[in-house]
Amino acid sequence: MSSSNTIPASVCDPDIIEGSATADRIHGMREACRVAAVVLDRMAAAVKPGVTTYDLDRLGKACMDELGAESACYGYSGQKNLFPAYTCISVNEEVVHGIGSLDKVINDGDLVSLDVVTRYRGYIGDNAKTVIAGDAANDATRRLVKVTEEALMLGIEQARPGNRVGDISYAIQHWVEKHGFNVIREYVGHGVGLEMHEHPQIPNYGKRRTGPVIVSGMTLAIEPMVLMGDRNVRLLPDGWTVVSRDGKPAAHFEHTVLVTNKGAEVLTRVA
Repeated sequence: MSSSNTIPASVCDPDIIEGSATADRIHGMREACRVAAVVLDRMAAAVKPGVTTYDLDRLGKACMDELGAESACYGYSGQKNLFPAYTCISVNEEVVHGIGSLDKVINDGDLVSLDVVTRYRGYIGDNAKTVIAGDAANDATRRLVKVTEEALMLGIEQARPGNRVGDISYAIQHWVEKHGFNVIREYVGHGVGLEMHEHPQIPNYGKRRTGPVIVSGMTLAIEPMVLMGDRNVRLLPDGWTVVSRDGKPAAHFEHTVLVTNKGAEVLTRVA
C-alpha cells in the first residue's frame, strides 16, 4: 500500500537495531511477507470476468483468517476517513487504493491491481501485482503490465548496501519512460516493518546517488505505479481511490525486500 506521508524510521534500519534483535526481527519480516504473498497469490488466481471486487476482497480476508494474519489496510487512517476494506483492489484507470464493491464487476480485458498488506505476529508484509482478467486485453495494455513488473525488478536490483534511494528511483523511472509510460509522483514506496509506512520513502522517480543511503538490514517496499497516459492523478470522493486524470489504465507491482550484503532478497514470494 503506497505512502504519501512522512513516516518513521524503519524497524529493520540498523541504526535503531542492535545485537540478536536484528535476526529475530528479520525472521518476523520473512514470515509476515510469506503470508502476504500467499494471500496475494490466491487472490490473483481468482481474478476472472464476472467476479466482483467485493468477492476478491472477501477472499483475501478469508485467506488472512486461515493463515492467522490480519489486514493492515482495514481501518487504516487516511486524510478523510478509515479504509473500509481488507485489501486494495484497483481496476483499469484506478491506480491504487481501490475499495472492493459488489457494484464493480470485472470484465474481460480489465486490469485488476491487487495490493495486500498483512500483519502477522506483529510484522507487516506488503505486496501488489496487476492481473489481466480474461483474454481481451490489447497489446498496449499487456505491454504496460510487463514494463511495470520489469521496472520493479530493476528497482530491486539497486537495493543494495552503499547505493542510495535515488538509485532505485532512477532505475524505475528510466525504464518506464523509455517505454513511453509515466510514473506517478504523489504516491511512493516506503520502508516497512512494525508499521506499514516507515522511513525511507522510495519515489518512483529521481536522480542517481541522491537520497538516503541504503544499508544492510533495511526492509523496503518498492512499488512502481505506472500510467499509460500522462502522470496526473486525482483522488475520488471516497477519500481513497486514486485514478488517472485522463482515464487511461494503470499498473502496479510491489515486493517487500530485505537488503543484504549480497543484494536484495525478495521476501514476498510464495515458496
